[in-house]
Parts: sequence; C-alpha cells; structure tokens
Amino acid sequence: MTLYQSKISGIGTYVPDRILTNADLEKMVDTNDEWIVQRTGMRERRIAAADEYVSDLAAEAVKDLERRYQVGVKDCDMILVATSTPEYAFPGTASMVQAKLGIQDTGTLDLGAACAGFVYAMQVADGLVRSGLYRKVLVIGAETLSKITDYTDRTTCVLFGDGAGAVVVERDTEQQAFIASISGTLGESGQHLYKTNLSEQMNGTELKKGCIVQNGREVYKWAVRNVPLGAQELLLKAALSPEQIDWFVPHSANLRMIEAICQRGPIPMERTLTSVEYRGNTSAASIPLALQLAVDDGRLKSGDTLMLYGFGGGLTYAGTILKWTL
Repeated sequence: MTLYQSKISGIGTYVPDRILTNADLEKMVDTNDEWIVQRTGMRERRIAAADEYVSDLAAEAVKDLERRYQVGVKDCDMILVATSTPEYAFPGTASMVQAKLGIQDTGTLDLGAACAGFVYAMQVADGLVRSGLYRKVLVIGAETLSKITDYTDRTTCVLFGDGAGAVVVERDTEQQAFIASISGTLGESGQHLYKTNLSEQMNGTELKKGCIVQNGREVYKWAVRNVPLGAQELLLKAALSPEQIDWFVPHSANLRMIEAICQRGPIPMERTLTSVEYRGNTSAASIPLALQLAVDDGRLKSGDTLMLYGFGGGLTYAGTILKWTL
C-alpha cells in the first residue's frame, strides 16, 4: 500500500473575551493570588459566555487559522474534534463545526481522550492522510471546562479555563511532519479524574455527579512518574537525543507539575512551551494554545522539532514527535 506524507499547513486559536483572574476567584472561594500562583502558576483563565459553546470556540479557532495562513478549509475531507465538553451527546461537536463553517462532503468525528485528546487527534489525522484514505484533515482541540467546573470547590475551580485550537494536517509530496508516536492508558485509575455521565460508579468507587472531580495528588504522582518515562520511550522510538528536540509541549495542566516533569525528564523547562499562566488548564485545547503563543512571540520556527505530550483523564497519555512545517 502506498504511504503518503503529511504536513501541518496552518494553525489558529480562539479564547473567549471574559477573563477570570485570581483576584476574581478570591471573591468566590477561600483562596488568594499567592496560593494559586505558588501551587499552579496560573494568573488568568478565559471563560465562555453563557450562550457560547464548544463548537462556537472551535469554529472561531478555524476562522483564525484561515486569517493567518493561505489555507482554506472548505476542501477538508475530515474534521476531528477532541473535546470533553460537547454541547450534546449527539450530534457530535465535529458535526456542529461542519455546519457552522459550511464545509461540504466531509466526515466528522469526535475524540474523547480528555487532556490527551489533541495529540490523539493529531496521530489519527496523520494516519488517515498517510494511508491515503483522506487528503486534508482539520484537527481541533476545544473545551468549555468552565461549564462543568464546581466554583465552590477551591481545589479545582482555580484550574480550568476555556479555549480552542485548530490545525490542518494535509497530504504533501515533500515533507513528512510526523516522526514517531506513542500512547497508553491506565484505566484502572480513571476514578482519580472524571466527570459523570450515565453511571455514578467506577472501579467500585461511588462518584460525585455533575462537575469535574479530580484527586490532584494521585494525578500529580501518576503524571510526574510516567510522563518522563514516556518521553524517553518516544525519543527511543524516534531515534533522537533530547538535544535534538527544540521544544517540549506538554499538556498545560499545572505549571508546578510541568516543572516537576521537566526536572525528572529528558527535556529541561527552558525548552518547554505552555499556555498555563494566562489560559489555565484548557484540557484538549492547551497544546495548540501553547503552540500559537510561541508562534506569535517568535520562539517557534519552521523546521523546529517538537515533542507534543498530552496526559490526563483516563488516565491516558499520547505523545508525538513532529517537525513544525509552518
């Protein structure tokens, strides 16, 4: 079977207008700016309006992509949306994005892998393009986590924000962006980070209904122990040394967690891109938001080698090494 090559030909992002600062949170729960910054590195998050949903954010990110690059999306033959906050059980968010953007003759698919969702979607897009099944895939990571956050819980409400990022992955005759990928899951620990739907128990544990629930200590231990190991595995699979990675782009869960991962991992903090300080934890949107911020300030350049690494609810992870082709 013929294998094609795939490249990234555009990126765009969107965040809502409303800013939720640490000072705002001080008025809502027993917390303060010093405590939040010291433990999370977060100063602001963006919050969707009451009538603004995840497909709205996703569509705006795609429009931003079109404005920034000479890349149309009307001829995309597949739309992949990674999200944990869809408006509906069905139709899927990707279907809503298709309608908002007026893209005809395209497949649509939602991916539910929480904070690893964007990297999983990138892996799927690369596979679809390289196999020849599809020519041009629109990949979106988008979340409205504020709509499922308990703003009476001081341990979680300081973390989450809303946003969206979109990239186009398409067939190319010269460049191959994707170098190596890994993924994995520890489903037996899924009760440490969840949001209920039809069931109210998991792995023998009774669950709280309605909002995001996180056992921060357990998630922290799992991530700090396993992400550095996964990064080493990914480097081995790509036959690259840590020095050959220009930028490490982990899910922006918590700045202190990322610092601990970098202390134990192969790539130092000074070569790490995040979106956490002024966007908070945006789950599937955090990696494209970090990429866009680095493009905007000139740090991320065409030809750079990146390690994207998503991790979170599942507990699941996905890592990809790629060349930045913009």
